[in-house]
Amino acid sequence: MGTSKAGLPWHGSTLLRRTVGVVARGVAGPVVVVRAPDQPLPELPPDVEIREDDQEGLGPLQGLAIGLHALRDVADVAFCCSTDMPFLHTAFVSRVVEAMDDDHDVVLPVANGHRQPLAAAYRPSLAVEIDDLLAAGQLKPAFLFDRCRVLRLSDDDLVADRRLAAADPSLDSLINVNAPADYEQALARPAPVVRVECFGTLARNGHRGVRAVQAATIAAAAQAADLDFDRHVVAAVNGEQVTRDGATPLVSGDTVTFVSADAGG
Repeated sequence: MGTSKAGLPWHGSTLLRRTVGVVARGVAGPVVVVRAPDQPLPELPPDVEIREDDQEGLGPLQGLAIGLHALRDVADVAFCCSTDMPFLHTAFVSRVVEAMDDDHDVVLPVANGHRQPLAAAYRPSLAVEIDDLLAAGQLKPAFLFDRCRVLRLSDDDLVADRRLAAADPSLDSLINVNAPADYEQALARPAPVVRVECFGTLARNGHRGVRAVQAATIAAAAQAADLDFDRHVVAAVNGEQVTRDGATPLVSGDTVTFVSADAGG
């Protein structure tokens, strides 16, 4: 790519900020970002935990081990993905994580016949197993899958989930950008279609009703709805996450509710 993918612009945000936000919405726990030593990162939410990978050349298993070690005491399941998945949907994250059961250690999507180890769910306890593989020079995820219990999800298995089938039937969540042409092609695609509604004084000031707009972030949704997303306004995504962070990512099917934050609004 010629530059760090993490900081690549993405519809008013960055690839990493979008990935972090989508994963955070699809899981019920902390989010960890693993970076190379002194690797610059774009602005991220303050609750994102940053860990450093101080060993170069060991591939994705090394980063996976660091992330899983960080989560061993706080999570039973971890969704692990790469930075460069701009169309990742919260429904995909939830589908993979919720497929984990007591009989398995890994939930591995196998889409279009290809394993997706960087869009999969892992038991954090596997960090110790991965340490052993790294020490033995076995650096490919396949070596891990040979040593643990893996639930493989085909395309049909994935979209058997109604939420995912409705939100991402083509499994675009698994598209990544490995070259400049991939990035430009992905960036040229339209932003997600979301619904915007307003309450309180905002509704009384000419913003009544629900409208569909194209927006990849809350700030973009506000702009598309002719709203000033300033300190006087808060947003709720699907009636759950309430935020003033305009960089909060949106995915297709979201409903964004804007409310005046002023007293009496």
